Amino acid sequence: MPSSPSASAVLQNLTYVHDENPIKTEPHGGSDFGGYPSIKQRSNSFDVKESMTVHCGFVKRSKPGLQTGFDFDESDLAELQQFHDIIVASAIFGNYDVIQQPRNVSEEAKKNIPFYMFIDEETEAYIKNKSVLDSSKRVGLWRIVVVRNVPYSDARRNGKVPKLLLHRIFPNVRYSIWIDGKLQLVVDPYQILEKFLWRQNANFAISRHYRRFDVFVEAEANKAAGKYDNSSIDEQVGFYKQEGLTPYSEAKFPITSDIPEGCVLIKEHIPITNLFTCLWFNEVDRFTSRDLLSFAIVRDKIMEKVDWNINMFLDCERRNFVIQTYHRDLLEQMPPPVATVSRRPPALPSMRGRTPGKRITRRRSSSRCHRKAAGGNRDQFLLSTF
Repeated sequence: MPSSPSASAVLQNLTYVHDENPIKTEPHGGSDFGGYPSIKQRSNSFDVKESMTVHCGFVKRSKPGLQTGFDFDESDLAELQQFHDIIVASAIFGNYDVIQQPRNVSEEAKKNIPFYMFIDEETEAYIKNKSVLDSSKRVGLWRIVVVRNVPYSDARRNGKVPKLLLHRIFPNVRYSIWIDGKLQLVVDPYQILEKFLWRQNANFAISRHYRRFDVFVEAEANKAAGKYDNSSIDEQVGFYKQEGLTPYSEAKFPITSDIPEGCVLIKEHIPITNLFTCLWFNEVDRFTSRDLLSFAIVRDKIMEKVDWNINMFLDCERRNFVIQTYHRDLLEQMPPPVATVSRRPPALPSMRGRTPGKRITRRRSSSRCHRKAAGGNRDQFLLSTF
């Protein structure tokens, strides 16, 4: 682990807007939680300077989580203020997912890296009823943090608060790894940071989308899948088009994609990366909650002003350290696994009538990786490829 923080490009001092009575003055979105930055304020927030003050959620109070919406119990607030070199964080809202326990975590990581799982009161009630959560506030490696007074009616939008604003919730943390609630971590956090940040001399990493790399294509895919109402998606993408967003092309190289696979964020908490996730959150608050649509516009506007970039690694690399599981509603609909019955292998074919010494050839799998994965030791396979 580096002994000192990375240099923050241009921006050295980042503070946040505090407005006890946020008022909407323009037709575009916003919220009482994130405030209602004007178009002018939004434009100014991309003009990176040495010292800046921007909207970044929690606007009603100077201390996040204390009567700001997305509130925490006092005992949790004290915990979140502690210093940590590294944290791992995730969230489940609306009882949407099942808590997945990390695997292959080293003893050193278990000792030094806390794992925080944010849940709302609906999810808390469910896991208490299942006798999974008790007074220790722990479920396996996860330290459970219950969020009170969630700011949005949409559970997915509530999930964007810890995903993008971890630096506000944890003001004294150096590095964070965010994983969506549907994912299971299967590689040690130290290895992840070493591979995607420290070896790359990067301070923010996210995988590219496995299939799409263009905002306009992603918008159409969202509409086709019914991810959000079409008019809101069209309004957002139309706004970005007026600002100069164009379809992705090789002209943007070395930028390799405009669409991330946004379920994992690997971040060093320094002013420039904190600014990036603040402004990304502001777009989610202003427009749709489909955060993949707003990623590129924020990244590109910051990169226009300062020498900074994001490590966008291949999605197959992401799949080497997290496993995607099903959402709770699908898991509960699945039938229980069928017991397997061992059968005696069939007798070997008779050699009668065959030429002595002639071998019987058997077809082998063409993929060494496939044989390893199918052999039942998936963790060993993933670790060997990491």
